[in-house]
Amino acid sequence: MWFRALLACALAVPLPLSAVTSQSFQVSATITAGCLIVGGSSNYGALTYGSHSALATSTVTTALTAGVTLQCTPGVALSMSVDGGLHSSTGRNLQLNSGSARVAYQLFRDAAFSQSLGIGQSVNVAYSDANTISLPIYGRVQLPGNQPGGTYSDTLQVQLTW
Repeated sequence: MWFRALLACALAVPLPLSAVTSQSFQVSATITAGCLIVGGSSNYGALTYGSHSALATSTVTTALTAGVTLQCTPGVALSMSVDGGLHSSTGRNLQLNSGSARVAYQLFRDAAFSQSLGIGQSVNVAYSDANTISLPIYGRVQLPGNQPGGTYSDTLQVQLTW
């Protein structure tokens, strides 16, 4: 009798099943191409023409000094456009900080000053190193030789697209 009870208990306890099972699941990520502004985002740099006599009539050129560097995913098509500035009623102008006198200037997108950078014109930014991209902005001013002395300036907005 005790054998039947023991047998009944043994049959009531489930037998262990095989502990090996195998299934799979998917793992994925989406990486979005883009660009990053390195070194701050409030100032892309400066075009500084220097200090000259009020009687000077020379042509002065300069390049954008980097305030920031851009980094982009390799292969990203980067473009920029530059507005007319604060004093652009007749093109881009530097204005006397303490008055209304103005001196016209032009922007270019190449160091040879052969490719004009028009107001609001979207241009491609070529780069060879995706980790150190500088904006190709060059300026030229023809000093008129008849302006009041003082500091002349303008502020431009740059729009980057990728």
